Amino acid sequence: MTFAHPGWLALLILLPILGVGAVLTSRLRSRQWAAFAAPRLRQALVKRGSPLPRWLSLAFLLTASAAIIVAMARPQGDAGTKTEKTVGRNVMIALDISKSMRVTDVKPDRLSQAKVIIYELLEAMPNERMGLIAFAGTAYVHAPLTIDHSAVRETVEQVDENWAPVGGSDLAAAVQLATETLKKTGQKNNALIILSDGEENDGNLEAMIADAEESGVYIITIGVGTENGDHVPDPNSPIGQKVDRSGNAVISRLQTAVLRKLAEETKGRFTVAGSGLDIPAMVNSVVSGLDAFEMDGRQRKISIEFYQWLMFPAILFLITSIVAGTRWKGVRTAVLLGGAFLTLPDAKAGDATDAKAQLESKHYESARDSYKKLAEKTNAGETQARYRLGEATAAYRAQDYRSARTAYSQSLMSEDGDVQASAHLGMGNSLFQLGWKGLSGDPYPTDPESIPDLDRFDTIVKEALAKMRESRSPEEGDSGGYVKFESLITNWADAVRHYDSTLTRKTDDESARQNRRMTMVYLKRLQELLKQEEEETEQTMAQAGQGPPQQGEGDEDPQDGEGDGGEDNPGGKGKNGQDPKDGGGDEGDKKEQGKDGKKDDKEEKGDEEGDNPNESPQERANRILKENSDLEKGPLAPGRRDFRPAEKDW
Repeated sequence: MTFAHPGWLALLILLPILGVGAVLTSRLRSRQWAAFAAPRLRQALVKRGSPLPRWLSLAFLLTASAAIIVAMARPQGDAGTKTEKTVGRNVMIALDISKSMRVTDVKPDRLSQAKVIIYELLEAMPNERMGLIAFAGTAYVHAPLTIDHSAVRETVEQVDENWAPVGGSDLAAAVQLATETLKKTGQKNNALIILSDGEENDGNLEAMIADAEESGVYIITIGVGTENGDHVPDPNSPIGQKVDRSGNAVISRLQTAVLRKLAEETKGRFTVAGSGLDIPAMVNSVVSGLDAFEMDGRQRKISIEFYQWLMFPAILFLITSIVAGTRWKGVRTAVLLGGAFLTLPDAKAGDATDAKAQLESKHYESARDSYKKLAEKTNAGETQARYRLGEATAAYRAQDYRSARTAYSQSLMSEDGDVQASAHLGMGNSLFQLGWKGLSGDPYPTDPESIPDLDRFDTIVKEALAKMRESRSPEEGDSGGYVKFESLITNWADAVRHYDSTLTRKTDDESARQNRRMTMVYLKRLQELLKQEEEETEQTMAQAGQGPPQQGEGDEDPQDGEGDGGEDNPGGKGKNGQDPKDGGGDEGDKKEQGKDGKKDDKEEKGDEEGDNPNESPQERANRILKENSDLEKGPLAPGRRDFRPAEKDW
């Protein structure tokens, strides 16, 4: 058995120290009591109890502490090793380490860039078995095929041009060695990735290509360098650059012909590093088409943890220590009080859980009543607001829209932005449903296939207007039908305001945005239909000779000389046969003034209350729509309903 964190075991030294300290403290206290009281009075003054419970409590406490310390050290047992199985493919990487790979036409140099590409390939293909061949004038396998990519990475980090015993660049030798190595795996399809600048190719490349193609080796070539090239560095040269026999500096350029030929004739791919192509993705696309096989992966050591076998006894010892060291006088009262304290929150939590369960099981009336009782019982403002939100949700689903409107209004007292947003959205939906139900007699359908289009909406409005015309009497200054339309417009206007308030708090609420758009469409269409009804009514009245009196036909002031005078009254007399210029007599003046005075009184009262008796029902509906037309302008301006105190929102 071993310990994962043996350092914790040092704490065990403290346990005997604590035990010795407890014994010494007990003896010291006994001496203090002996000095305090005389021996003959000690039994009467000092009540001695049995020290056994205290020592048992200390023993259990130290034992529990020891078990916890050992558990923290994590004792483990060795259950052997397990070899993981993985599905992958064989991929051999051939890296050119000739002198020309130190040319700096790419930064920092060609060899360093090639290594970076290999690191990316190792990360991009974690399940493939990969190996490394380094070649110059000859080729060697420096990392055999393995699933341990970290070992391959370490080899790549160390390799450089000094590992090549022979100069040059024998691509054919690298292809031959890679083909022979891949053949030994017994797999039909394998991949070879070559990173080189393509210069100074030695050997019979044609024969190697034929052998690789016959063995099912797909060659992917990656050119490193540029076509302009640069001078080949040589630390042994006086000028630091490699020179030819004539003393001129040697320039190395990227040769793509050989690399392209290798890739095309073996059904592989060719690319140039730094061209912008995602090389790991390109290599993966080629390798993923090869046959995969199951192989042995990494070996994982299996350990068995024993700490849980110590934690359970430690908990039991701690409980026993507490019980043994407790003085039981008065404990019963404390237990009862604690039980009562814990029972009350549980009961409340149980009530809330029952209400939620009723809501989820679609018993909406019961859920509404349960949430309402919870809200009335609690005094916490935030909790009460949340219960009101639950009550409103249940009432809305039960199609009790008036109760839902009231509960949503009360939930606006919350200071939580999410609760406020939900309350405003529910308030808008409830107001819209109240308006629709008042218009059609039924709730607005929730099934997408049953949602009425504008033609159906026109039919509903026209039917309501027809019922209004049938029930309206000529003596009525305002009909019950237009009172219904006024309530409808008010509810929908307020619904739009609440949708705007929701979008102010949650700009991404698509439900509020769609509902607002739909409500505005219905409001606009309702305005058009009411205007059309008004025009048709005026036209009908005009055809029947009952049109409204025109200016100068009886409503004008008789003092203008154009009152009731005409062919039947050529003298231009007013009513009662008296000349308007003469004042018409006291009795006539009083009668006319009394009549006018009463009329002015009514008009003034109607203007104050918004119910002008001279205003037709159509004009009244259009006035309400006009007053609410600013809802089409977007967000609310300061001072609107959304900015009033929440207590008055309902």
